[in-house]
Amino acid sequence: MSLAPLLDAAPAIPFHALAAMAALALGIFQFAAPKGTLPHRTIGWIWVVLMAAVAASSFWIHHHQLRLVGPWSPIHLLSIMVLVLLPIAVISAHRHHVSGHRGIMIGVFSGGLVVAGLFTLLPGRIMHAVIVGQ
Repeated sequence: MSLAPLLDAAPAIPFHALAAMAALALGIFQFAAPKGTLPHRTIGWIWVVLMAAVAASSFWIHHHQLRLVGPWSPIHLLSIMVLVLLPIAVISAHRHHVSGHRGIMIGVFSGGLVVAGLFTLLPGRIMHAVIVGQ
């Protein structure tokens, strides 16, 4: 394992990856922690900001083999979806629509971090080189 491929990449890539890793760690913590408390809300806001940063930074990351329209790939649709769903989840929480908030947050975590993160481990991707080596 070496962080060199990540740190040698264009600046958007390590920013994106580090924000995603922080969001993954905080998300796991949030699932295990008590809900509705001040710490849950505070960590939740940090998580929302991190996820917005992950989604927004993806627009500066382009993989030449996955392009669908211009420099954009299907993963960018996921980024748009995350940016749309995050405010809806926050509004749901403020309105005490707990089940809607929970469902969106689980979906964003699962799709936006776990599933998308697994794709970064495919051969030829930077995180594959970080974990497995060149």
